[in-house]
Formats: sequence, C-alpha cells, structure tokens
Amino acid sequence: MNEHIIDKIVQSYENEKHFFERFMNGVVDTFKLEPKLNEYGNPIIYTIKNRLKDIGHLRDKLARKWDNENPLTPDNFFERVTDLAGVRVLHLYQDQFSILHEHIKKQVENGDWFLKENPVAYSWDPESTSYFEKLGLEPKIKDSYYTSIHYVIMPKAKSNICCEIQVRTLFEEIWGEIDHSINYPYPTESIPCKEQLRVLSKLVSTGTRLADSIFRTHNG
Repeated sequence: MNEHIIDKIVQSYENEKHFFERFMNGVVDTFKLEPKLNEYGNPIIYTIKNRLKDIGHLRDKLARKWDNENPLTPDNFFERVTDLAGVRVLHLYQDQFSILHEHIKKQVENGDWFLKENPVAYSWDPESTSYFEKLGLEPKIKDSYYTSIHYVIMPKAKSNICCEIQVRTLFEEIWGEIDHSINYPYPTESIPCKEQLRVLSKLVSTGTRLADSIFRTHNG
C-alpha cells in the first residue's frame, strides 16, 4: 500500500467533489420532478436517497483494496471508481420497475445522460432474472444473494464525472440495510450470519412477489 498515492487520490476527489455533487443533485431532480413518477396517492417512487462518498470511507476503502499489481492512481481513479456519487430510488413492488427503467432510458436517448457501462440486474431469482432480461438488462448473481439494479451514468460521453443509480424495492432495501450493517466496512466472518442473510434474501423475494400479486389483483 502506498500512502502517498492514496493521499493524492483523495486530494483529487476533494478537488472534483463539487462536480459530482452538482450532477448527483440533477439526477435526483430528474426523478423527483417527473410528474408521472410522483402522482399524489399512487406514486411510482416511494423515496429517493443520495450520497457522496465520504472522504474517510474512501481512504479506508483504498487502503483495504490496494492492489500492487493493478494499483489505482490519480490518473485512473475516476475511470475505475464509479460510485463516488450515488442515488438510490426505492419503489414498492417489482412491476413498477419497468416504468423507472423507461424513464432512465429516455434520459439516455435524449442525450441528457450517457451510460458509462451496461446496466446490471443483480438477482438470484430465475423469475426476476427473466423479467429483467426482457427489459434488456444484464443479470448477475452475487454469492450474498444481493438484489438491486445498477446504472452508471455520466453527464456527457467519456466524462470523469459519473453517478451510480440503484433501483430496488422496499423489501430489497431492508435486506440491503441489514447486510450493510453486518458486512461494511468489513465482511462478517460468521457463517450463521451469512446463511441467515441468504435466507432473508429469499424471504424478501417472496415478499416482493406477493406485493406484485396484491397490486395486480387490486389494479386488475
């Protein structure tokens, strides 16, 4: 680990942080100010969260994940680290996701946002995976059974400024918050906790499916 390089990376981020914040705030407004996503009494969006990477957490992450064979440098840092700004969009049930996905696609098609990489659907559930694939998303499975949809967007092509958008249901958010409490910044070594989190993920999936069923019945 090279403390001098880490200091320079952190300083580079501090110098550019306001650009990330400005873009992130614009992303939040794009969701918050869209009428069809925020209809009174029946909104698609339940809530929106946003954050910039904390300097202390960034320094700790750089130290923990230092790789002598392929080190981060001030020159490649902004290209390789894509979660310095983050927006999380929460909705009630999975059927609502396609509307949010179309909203994001529209911003890209209009040239307001540019995709830095292909969006990814983290899901272990075969039924959900099929649903996401039909929308053109790349499915991936994490050992932890983490579930969420990730987009990394930029304000213009080949920009160093980017923002990660996570879209997930409230059930998935509960799982994510519990997992984060246990596994961040250092993963738990407890095998029972790991297994219980996998079980909880299955319960979350069941809850999401049941919520879809309830609303299909109610709306149908």
